[in-house]
Amino acid sequence: MSEIDILVRSPKKEDGKKIYKLVDNSKVLDLNSEYLYLLQSTHFENTCSVALSGDDVIGFVSGYRLPQRPNTLFIWQVAVDEKFRGNNLAKILLMNIIKRKENIDLEFINTTVSPSNNSSIRVFEKLSKELKTQIVNKSFFEKEDFNNSHEEEVLYEIGPFKLKEK
Repeated sequence: MSEIDILVRSPKKEDGKKIYKLVDNSKVLDLNSEYLYLLQSTHFENTCSVALSGDDVIGFVSGYRLPQRPNTLFIWQVAVDEKFRGNNLAKILLMNIIKRKENIDLEFINTTVSPSNNSSIRVFEKLSKELKTQIVNKSFFEKEDFNNSHEEEVLYEIGPFKLKEK
């Protein structure tokens, strides 16, 4: 990754189509509508992040603040192009969101991960270590909560943390 120029920033409306394709190509993540990715790139740009190599979107993290707990960022999806995996890009995208001045009051990160998604679990364990805080998990969405055959989703809670360098 060091030989390739990668730009990490907040998403923009024009990234929406490319984010949709990235998630679709992952073959692992639940694909949402193109409209949703456009909303995330416009209404939620402060809590989402994209990585670009040239004009290509090669990474995306979507998140939002929990309405009942605004100091908690819920991470919805993390997608990294297959060619760029194994370079800590997911953690870089997450830290990009957390370190923004508009997110200075964040103290917790929540996310859900299917038990079989070991790579995502490792990403959030690394993030917890980087933030020098704890990570705990508990049952959240059971298999029976879904209409289709979907694995359960375990809730991971990271925090509390406070970054000094914001």
